Amino acid sequence: MIEPGRPVKDISISKDSEINQIFQEMAESGGFESRNITEGLEILSSMIENKDCLKFLSFIGAIISTGFRGIIKDMIKKKWFDVVFTTCGALDHDIARHFSNYKEGSFSMDDKILAEQDMHRLGNIIVPLESYGPVIEEKVQSVLEQVYKTGKKEMSTADITRELGKIMGEDSFLYWAYKNDIKVIVPGIMDGAVGSQIWMFSQNHPDFKLNLIDDANFISSLVFKAKQSGALLLGGGVPKHHALWWNQYRDGLDYAVYITTAQEFDGSSSGALVKEAISWGKVTQDAKQTTIHAEITTVFPFIFKALLHRLEK
Repeated sequence: MIEPGRPVKDISISKDSEINQIFQEMAESGGFESRNITEGLEILSSMIENKDCLKFLSFIGAIISTGFRGIIKDMIKKKWFDVVFTTCGALDHDIARHFSNYKEGSFSMDDKILAEQDMHRLGNIIVPLESYGPVIEEKVQSVLEQVYKTGKKEMSTADITRELGKIMGEDSFLYWAYKNDIKVIVPGIMDGAVGSQIWMFSQNHPDFKLNLIDDANFISSLVFKAKQSGALLLGGGVPKHHALWWNQYRDGLDYAVYITTAQEFDGSSSGALVKEAISWGKVTQDAKQTTIHAEITTVFPFIFKALLHRLEK
């Protein structure tokens, strides 16, 4: 026999309603995705406040091309997470936006004309050619050369992101990761502009090596001794799966919040709900977990505001 829950309550919002009051109203409304959003807030609050929890943040690179970069930076600045998994694109955009500027565009712009004007389009963000490739090439080659001259000829992705963070400013998530000694690990680092520059550097320095095993050793040193673990997964792909994959070695994540627009019917990793990872031992059977089907830059600013209200009260 199935026992239904409490009665559905209509949402009531006034001009004086605070952000947490609104989330409480959403939690009691029984409404579709709003329930997942409010569950996500509860899970993240508990996870971040848990001193015994090893906390992972994973995110896709594209959101760093947008103003959402500021929220990623602020979460790392506030030391909410212990380890970051991301894509090479996140490094590319963090460097490019610190040393240059991206522009507002639209999804309907003519890509042929943009190509003729030396402009790339990333959704509704315009990336001028001179703000991307040349800037990243100059900065990455300079950093690698400086490190190489000190005698260091082998680096992990965590080493590389740390060195990049040193040349950045306070608007950069890489800077705050470096400042707070939070490792940024990029499993697919060769898939992007920074990765291409690492390869190009190796062509002129054949004894230079990229050591991904060192990244794995670092992650394992944390995971195997963690009392509990949790993850905020912003978008799918390799960063999401890396956070899940490593936690199977400690019987799974105890907390997990996943935000995605991908659907599970195509069998992709990005579309897979967090609860699917329970069958693989990557999330514990009694974990506090939810999947929020929404576009990250639309919903997470409100979750972030609610988290600030709770955690800094």
